[in-house]
Amino acid sequence: MARVAFVTGGTRGIGRAICERLVADGLKVAAGYSGNEAAAEACAKELGVMVVKGNVGSFEDCQAAVAKVTAELGPVDVLVNNAGITRDGFLHKMSYEQWSEVIRVNMDSAFNMTRPVIEGMRERGWGRIINISSINGQKGQVGQTNYSAAKAGLIGFTKALALENAKKGVTVNVICPGYIDTEMVAAVPETVLAGIIGGIPVGRLGKGEEIADMVSFLAGERAGFVTGATLSLNGGQYLA
Repeated sequence: MARVAFVTGGTRGIGRAICERLVADGLKVAAGYSGNEAAAEACAKELGVMVVKGNVGSFEDCQAAVAKVTAELGPVDVLVNNAGITRDGFLHKMSYEQWSEVIRVNMDSAFNMTRPVIEGMRERGWGRIINISSINGQKGQVGQTNYSAAKAGLIGFTKALALENAKKGVTVNVICPGYIDTEMVAAVPETVLAGIIGGIPVGRLGKGEEIADMVSFLAGERAGFVTGATLSLNGGQYLA
């Protein structure tokens, strides 16, 4: 029977690339999204995945989303915590809402999504949890104290959860992408983008498919000995 995967933030950018790869690997896939109906409809139609609307910053929404996926596809075997937002600004000018919204969506979501699925994974003796962090969670970034804190938090969350569940056949790993060729990065002014690329040793942006390839491996049967790992995919921009 095919494994079931749930990818948050799965209808655009890196998340969509992950969904596409997991579908190709033969998994039954659900893609979470928060508001872009056009992207969700296109993802469902073009990839043949289930789409589930909700706010990952809300524990109740996450419980409801997992229940819907379980009812339609079966219990979640692979969880990819990919959803994230930015609300950039210097800390001395940052509002509490700018801080708390990023922490809720980028960090609290890892608990909100993992809690409803972890007991089932432990009972079945198999599970894969893959968290998508960021290069800026490793090295920090000016104007992103909120984002960097949340993404760094995912790394600690991953390590502790990996230790708690290793003997139950559940692996937990975190991927830290560098700058990836997504809509968000494409919107950056050309002069700024040129400076970013100039700081990447391989001389280009990453591709969503390259992140998806790593997720594919971590989600598979052959990755059972990989847990608690922090995997940096950044073209050599930051060597942790």
